[in-house]
Amino acid sequence: MSAVNGTIAADEQGETPDVVARAQQGDADAFEALYRRNAGRVYGLCLRMLGEQNAAEELTQDVFVRAWQKLSLFRGDSAFSTWLHRLAVNVVLQHLRSRKRRESRLKLTDDVTTLAGSVGPAHVGKRMDLEKALDTLPEGARTVFVLHDIEGYKHAEIADMTGTAVGTSKAQLHRARRLLREVLA
Repeated sequence: MSAVNGTIAADEQGETPDVVARAQQGDADAFEALYRRNAGRVYGLCLRMLGEQNAAEELTQDVFVRAWQKLSLFRGDSAFSTWLHRLAVNVVLQHLRSRKRRESRLKLTDDVTTLAGSVGPAHVGKRMDLEKALDTLPEGARTVFVLHDIEGYKHAEIADMTGTAVGTSKAQLHRARRLLREVLA
């Protein structure tokens, strides 16, 4: 680290303890440095878990608003990016639970025209990329697949985060992998 204008410059990670400490004291420039360093990763996580670009953008902003509000709770036991990642997972899971409650109150319809465009024909001879294939997964299977196979969480951690049993997490992962193999074949 080198001194720049009398302060310690942030390392290439943008997460020196000094930058985090200044952000905790209300320094907006320091928090902006943390935002710039971590926004892409948070957005990618949100996009993979939700499969919707607009929702991912909205929740990325929500994650950083909550991070700003809860920054005083960061103790430095781990890297700031690790703490932020867990916060992002929790925000997405909370959003999914909330959306599920809202959707359960919606009235179902027999009008199939409202579904037009939601299911398109399979493109013969073209391989889907993983991101598009993830979009085809049911919500629970996608969540477990992203958390386990992409983000590296263990089944016990996923079960704790989602409020399900370890066996459910394993079953959802098996289902997700099977469905992905079918879609990508």
